[in-house]
Amino acid sequence: MSSLIASDSGNSDFKRVPVGVFAARCWSLVDLGTQRVEYQGDVKYQRKVQIGWELFGEDENGESLITEDGRPMTISKRYTLSLSQKSRLRPDLEAWRGRPFTDEEAKGFDLHNLIGAPCMLNITHTERNGKTYSNVASITPLPKALRETLPEIGNDPRFYVVTDGENDVFETFHDRLKETIRQSEEFQGMKARDPASASSGFDDSDDIAF
Repeated sequence: MSSLIASDSGNSDFKRVPVGVFAARCWSLVDLGTQRVEYQGDVKYQRKVQIGWELFGEDENGESLITEDGRPMTISKRYTLSLSQKSRLRPDLEAWRGRPFTDEEAKGFDLHNLIGAPCMLNITHTERNGKTYSNVASITPLPKALRETLPEIGNDPRFYVVTDGENDVFETFHDRLKETIRQSEEFQGMKARDPASASSGFDDSDDIAF
């Protein structure tokens, strides 16, 4: 089985996820490969990953968090694949786990372990360019008392590593996600870039918005 290791070294017709704190479960882990990221004139190459959750419960109007086809609503968040102290992935995973990583754990954590893991998500909305976006603002552990009442997983679990190419899992992605993956260095078969930015394939800073 392929692994996706983090270490210290959407479609417009989707129903919008409402604001609130909801029980959730990780159902999707997608490796986006090494992406060229430019911010304020600074160019970096960062290995990116997208974590997806399905949500359970009701919105403030008492409507269930389900799509038109009856499956749980989903939301995702993108990270740089790094467990450095400056990363955004590490504090979110530590909040989710309810404990910090040990030095040994931070040397290599297989993100495949997240599939099926429950949590609580705090969802907020932001306005940008006239559109409203749902965002994962914070993650906390799911209380033990709620774990037994969590429904069975409603979306087929998916795990994708960019080196798997255009396999059956890749074909389930929407077009924008496919295009993002196709633009990655790994997908294009690029083997070389500036050594100063590419020695390990990981970036120890995560200060560029995504």
